[in-house]
Amino acid sequence: MDSTLFLVQLINGIQYGLLLFLIASGLTLVFGVMGILNLAHGSMYMVGAYLAWYFVQQTGSFALSALISAVIALCIGVVVERTLIRQLYRRNHLDQVLLTIGMIFVFNALQSLLWGNDPLGVDVPEALAASIPLTGIIEYPVYRIFVAVFCVVVATAMYYVINKTRLGMLIRAGESNREMVECLGVDISRLYTIVFAIGVMLAAVAGVIAAPISSIVPGMGEHILISCFVVVVIGGMGSIKGAFVGTLLVGLVDTFASVLVPELSSMMIYVFMAFVLLLKPQGLFSS
Repeated sequence: MDSTLFLVQLINGIQYGLLLFLIASGLTLVFGVMGILNLAHGSMYMVGAYLAWYFVQQTGSFALSALISAVIALCIGVVVERTLIRQLYRRNHLDQVLLTIGMIFVFNALQSLLWGNDPLGVDVPEALAASIPLTGIIEYPVYRIFVAVFCVVVATAMYYVINKTRLGMLIRAGESNREMVECLGVDISRLYTIVFAIGVMLAAVAGVIAAPISSIVPGMGEHILISCFVVVVIGGMGSIKGAFVGTLLVGLVDTFASVLVPELSSMMIYVFMAFVLLLKPQGLFSS
């Protein structure tokens, strides 16, 4: 592998890892704070991509469709938490698994009913459709750089909210001891609704910004959900910092494995996960 190809794959790996972070951060946040194992989290990624496609067709603006899709996803998160997830707080993980698997089937059926089963695509926004030269013969798409920068901005904003604001303080307190937080007079039900809705919105936004660089197909959330669980296990359940580091590692391993050992690439992230767990059984940054 020459230096130019290495550089391209390095950027691709980081960009893919950062995109995974948007999804995995919501997954680990919901589990860490609420103790909910949400297997339907990947479906929100799919919903975000389909909403982006639909509203681009209606408005002709990717930015406007992204904003509308994020707001709708936030509302879906509120409704799902208040009607379904709230029933699981005093139940075991098996009940959570059964309900959230059922939600996957519901979301897939609604997607098929509303938008059909044909693959769809969203054009890259015209303002980001250019490429920048890396060498004399290789160029890199500006939109992929935008995706990476956007994810870094979101990660920075999450760090600030969680570590520097009252909401973040309550989230961290709820993660450590929810009974104590409730005894102090904090409306823990409202806090859970906010956390779950933010998690859903993050996954949907990841689907929105991934729509121009990937095919929009039925069930696209299930595949990426598995990668997100690998990230969460590597980083440590409930750790946002672990999710960030885990996504970068998984993105790099998956990208370089696809180039160096393509016949084994589908299993390399799981081999890497097993290696990490041998060294750190609770993950790199377990909380």
